[in-house]
Amino acid sequence: MTTFKAYIWQLRKSSFEIGQDYGVFLKKQPDLLTMYKHVTKETIDWRNMEAIYRELAPHLLEELQGVAEKLEVSYTSAAACFSGYDVPKTKAMGCTTLIDNGVYTRNYDFSPLLYDGIFSMIQTNSQYASAGYNLQLLGRHDGVNEKGLVIGLHFVSNEGYRKGVSPWVSCRIVLDNCSTVEEAVCLLKLIPHAACYNFSIGDEKGYMATVETCPEKVEVLWGNGSLACTNHFKHKKMTTKNRTNIAGSLQRQTHLAKLMGSSWNQTKLFEHFSEDTSPLFFTDYQDFFGTIHTFSYAFDQGLIKTALAKSAHPLVLDFKKWVGGDDIVESVLTGEINEG
Repeated sequence: MTTFKAYIWQLRKSSFEIGQDYGVFLKKQPDLLTMYKHVTKETIDWRNMEAIYRELAPHLLEELQGVAEKLEVSYTSAAACFSGYDVPKTKAMGCTTLIDNGVYTRNYDFSPLLYDGIFSMIQTNSQYASAGYNLQLLGRHDGVNEKGLVIGLHFVSNEGYRKGVSPWVSCRIVLDNCSTVEEAVCLLKLIPHAACYNFSIGDEKGYMATVETCPEKVEVLWGNGSLACTNHFKHKKMTTKNRTNIAGSLQRQTHLAKLMGSSWNQTKLFEHFSEDTSPLFFTDYQDFFGTIHTFSYAFDQGLIKTALAKSAHPLVLDFKKWVGGDDIVESVLTGEINEG
């Protein structure tokens, strides 16, 4: 067993100052910085990236400026490494989400070798406050904002891959700007997507949707009381974009369908997703398919519950109280993986 960590950040600052904190952190984590440089391009069309972000998320440009300053690198170098624009094709990853009984529950499956190890709670004067797991610093695997909007990404394929915005930055842009599922759907239709991904989304009013995105088009599947989302497209206009082998994704989808309407509360759902004996928990870390974290949000209570793999001590917090100014005492999450 190998122990791994995710640092809990509570940042009530300007976007530029948040970027500075990221830069300071990376200076103390040379291995993480080396990983970023290894998996991203040395240069990108930063002017095109700027044009997109200036329209959809100008505060992310401020974060990039803060990162560049503290890392003592050029802004263009920071943009290539952390903007989430024009990144190389990613390996297949697994993500499983169920929205049921007023709870959003999700597992993220990939490799700890490509994992930020940061759970951020951020609050600025210009965007909605949010909490979620960082990816490529600025992006998010999943998360929730102060309006009770939750989103998570699900890899489908690299079919038709092109220069565009990564799904993790798309998640971040949605969390920062949208208060409802309807708003999130509209925004996702504006973003130039680089690859084929699902986004599972729910809000505290009870609306939910799977947004199926590819570089050419976006389709929406609305949920009705419950929603299950894995790693394949279901809309008839999108299924040709699926990978050849989607058996595992279909299997998880079938299992989730059996859970719908079970009336399980947040604790029961969280335990089912996070227990290592669960059919939704995976240990194929060497093949980039091992469960890294579980994230859950109860819409009516505003409660976040999250943990890294095989953690005996999940983090439970009242996010509405945090938005109101109550910091938490926890500073790190720990988990264990068996890398075989």
